[in-house]
Amino acid sequence: MAPRVQLEKAAWRWVETVKPEEIRQEHIELAYRINLPACKRGACRRNCKGNPNCLVGIGEQAWLGEIDESAFHSIDDPNSERREKNTFVGLTNLGATCYVNTFLQVWFHNLELRRSLYQCQNSRAEEHDTESDYEPQSICEHLQYLFALLQNSNRKYIDPSGLVKALGLDTGQQQDAQEFSKLFLSLLEDTLSKQKNPNLRNVIQQQFCGQFSYVTVCNQCGRSSALPSRFYELELNIQGHKSLTEISHMLEEKLDGENRYFCETCQSKQNATRRIKLHSLPPTLNLQLMRFVFDRQTGHKKKLNSFISFPEQLDMGPFLEEKQDEKCVYELSAVLIHRGISAYSGHYIAHVKDARTGDWYKFNDEEIEKMEGKKLQLGIEEDIAETVKSQTKKPKCSKGYHCSRNAYMLVYKVQQEESSGPIRTNVEVPAFLQRLVDQDNHKFEEWCSEMTDMRKQSVDKGKAKHEEVKELYKLLPTRDGEPYEFIPLDWLKKWLDDSTATKEIDSSRFLCSHDKLHPDKVGDSRKVSMQAAQLLYERYGGGPRLNESSLCRECVSQRCRVLRLKNQLSEDYKEISNLVKRTFSGAGFWVGKASLRSWRQLALEQLEEDEHETAHNNSQTNGQGPHTNNSKGSNNPYNWGLSILETERKLVSPEVWTKFREYFPKAPEFTQDQEACQQCLVSEEKDNEAVSKMMALDQKNQLLNLFHEKNRPALTKWPQGTDVLYVVPLFFVDEWRKFIRRPTKSSPVSNVSNTLLLCPHGGFMFTYDSVALLWPSEWDVISRLFIVDQPISIHCLKRTTPSGSTTQYTTQPDLCWECRESFLFQQQRDLREYTQATIYIRKVIEDKRMIKEAAPELSVSSSEAEEEKEEHPKLDGEKDPDFSQVTTQAPRGIRRSTRHRKLRGEKALIVSANQTLKELKIQIMHAFSVAPFDQNLFIDGKSLTDDSATLGSLGIIPESIICLKADEPIADYAAMDDVYQVRMPEEGFKGEHVLLQT
Repeated sequence: MAPRVQLEKAAWRWVETVKPEEIRQEHIELAYRINLPACKRGACRRNCKGNPNCLVGIGEQAWLGEIDESAFHSIDDPNSERREKNTFVGLTNLGATCYVNTFLQVWFHNLELRRSLYQCQNSRAEEHDTESDYEPQSICEHLQYLFALLQNSNRKYIDPSGLVKALGLDTGQQQDAQEFSKLFLSLLEDTLSKQKNPNLRNVIQQQFCGQFSYVTVCNQCGRSSALPSRFYELELNIQGHKSLTEISHMLEEKLDGENRYFCETCQSKQNATRRIKLHSLPPTLNLQLMRFVFDRQTGHKKKLNSFISFPEQLDMGPFLEEKQDEKCVYELSAVLIHRGISAYSGHYIAHVKDARTGDWYKFNDEEIEKMEGKKLQLGIEEDIAETVKSQTKKPKCSKGYHCSRNAYMLVYKVQQEESSGPIRTNVEVPAFLQRLVDQDNHKFEEWCSEMTDMRKQSVDKGKAKHEEVKELYKLLPTRDGEPYEFIPLDWLKKWLDDSTATKEIDSSRFLCSHDKLHPDKVGDSRKVSMQAAQLLYERYGGGPRLNESSLCRECVSQRCRVLRLKNQLSEDYKEISNLVKRTFSGAGFWVGKASLRSWRQLALEQLEEDEHETAHNNSQTNGQGPHTNNSKGSNNPYNWGLSILETERKLVSPEVWTKFREYFPKAPEFTQDQEACQQCLVSEEKDNEAVSKMMALDQKNQLLNLFHEKNRPALTKWPQGTDVLYVVPLFFVDEWRKFIRRPTKSSPVSNVSNTLLLCPHGGFMFTYDSVALLWPSEWDVISRLFIVDQPISIHCLKRTTPSGSTTQYTTQPDLCWECRESFLFQQQRDLREYTQATIYIRKVIEDKRMIKEAAPELSVSSSEAEEEKEEHPKLDGEKDPDFSQVTTQAPRGIRRSTRHRKLRGEKALIVSANQTLKELKIQIMHAFSVAPFDQNLFIDGKSLTDDSATLGSLGIIPESIICLKADEPIADYAAMDDVYQVRMPEEGFKGEHVLLQT
């Protein structure tokens, strides 16, 4: 199918030979593209825009054919969250809490610790009402509840956030795992020591605590000193060692260099050897492999990634100082792994042996994996550190040994006799905790049931929608001669999009002003059979319904007239251009010269406006002013700005006016003998002038420095003698100065609207460059002369500190930073997206002096002319401060006056940011009689050469000054029009003088 633009042109090609009054039904159907061939599936890759009969590529592909049930929902199977039989429960990683999860799993599998925690008194849990949620408070309560859930929960994994929060851990930052283990055991020991049950007070010591002595021997004199102590985790220095069998060497430390030992016998620092002598061992032996060591060269911790081998059975007897009757053979029960090469990042997992079955499990947060067989299998955990090719290969391990470069903690349990095994592995959850677990399991089952129901509902709804689409989509295409209706295309797409709820059919936005289908909207609708439309409206409702009787003859006739006029416009332009140059006798009609110059562009815009049935909100008609109405038809842009000055209007013949009326049928008509509007000529009464002059003189005398802008305070250097300055809008000062300069021409200022400087929160949000600063004495005068709605002040606070004096500024009300940033962003955006803004064109010659000649008849009139008369600018452009701004930026922090002083020969033009440089050159051509190809334009010393670029992209902002250097001026207006015809923006001719009135 042809592109949309080609379809639209083909739909209206008949207007070239058919007049509006000759339109028949076949022409209407052509305009609405009723008989365009329908597209077939497979022939069109996507939906054809502009063809109302194309029903391909609107989302039907997903529904035609067989569909799997999973496509009807996005809800995962809730049973995937259920704990599998004979498996353990995982723990959720809250961000960087994997190290916490590994220790919790290890401690949970310590049956003695778990049994002891269950016996702790918990009156809150015992008295808890199962109808409400249980919220543990203490560390012990959290650990009790967590262990009970790990033992009997139906969930695949549980959330430990309650315990983590109670411990005050940062979930986003990984802590030192070894330090956490020590602190947590210490905290647990302190908690259990306060229990009333004496059997619980020493559980931590009984399970984890051993006795040893630090023995230091001086290498010089041989003196030996011992310091008894106890340990919960035995720290082994693995640097330089390969096997755990070298424990005796791992417990030894050399004291030399800066770390030398002070010997009491030698009375000086000497090299010494410090070693640990073991006296007694706990049932649970925690061996900390010191992989994270301090690097003195870098000042940071580093990880030792060297391999260390460790046995499944460890005989600690040879390492004890005194042989004891207690068991010294230990079995490996847990291995904690740190995956990663850095000491500050990585991932923690735990391999734990089930005390009941002897099976090994890998605990990786939520995921739990049972190892095959009864042996520990570290697997890929040892591949994580392989980042450097030069690293040592994994050594071969003897039978009963394991090798690891990532293991950082080994947990051994003393070997128990087989007869005691079945009794000690049975740990029952207390009844009060089981009630809480049952309550949580009940919630989980309810959630699973709810998710299952939602999945079923989604599947049932999807199947029903599938059948509906298959049924109705076959009925959508129309057949020749059968009745049809129009359905919005976007509604059909949403109907076929299962992710959005289908709403009622809304065709109201497709209606024209005659309550029928607009010709331009037919491409956004689809022609369907009446049978299919009836079924859709019965199921979804909506309206209005549009059928073959909704084709609008009036809109087609109007479009036909407009298109024919657009085709005729070029010929009429040439004819009118010749007629205007001729002299005629008899009565004529007044037309504004601005309208006469741009009538073709205005006519084209008017035709496009009529074509799309949209009104130009910014247009003005001939004579439209304060005393004319704004009814439909009076907003025609032609013949606006008709001035009482004869230099601004031209008399045209009836023949020319008749031509204009074809394009502007509702433009107001002014004959040659009509008088000017008297209201526009009424001047101020003399007594009012006298009062205004006296008022201006009085205010000027009281605020003389403010008027002349002398002795002004500034924030860059806080003035001496005051600690407060006041703020008023710069707009108020500019309007007040305008009144003082021209009291008979300007209205007096009565209010100071400081609320304009406040944000919706009541804070000060404007930048200091957009306000004027006042002395306190000036503020007193302002407050007396004008109505001030909100005082705003800036205070200077000077403080003296030991390091020096500081100065701080505060505002009253406070500065609202959020709104201020938003205001600055909008301010920059306005500079880039402005409309109806004023810029200034200055014509210069080689010596950069202003050219005094101008084209009075073509100049744009505005209030700037009066400003020019009063200001008396210097003729020498180089000495004028505003002229120097063309190439020099104003210093930062110094506010440049927002009032532009216009030089003689300078022109003000109204432009928009989206206007191109080419269009600006046409405006300059009409203002200075310089052809576009003779114009050399500069702004801030930069040449403007890209005619297709917009003014916004070229950095031309409101109040910009553009220098024009003409190669050779051309005075023939008609010649320039013929040479360089482009579209002129209507904003360029706004704001002319007083209008004529009938």
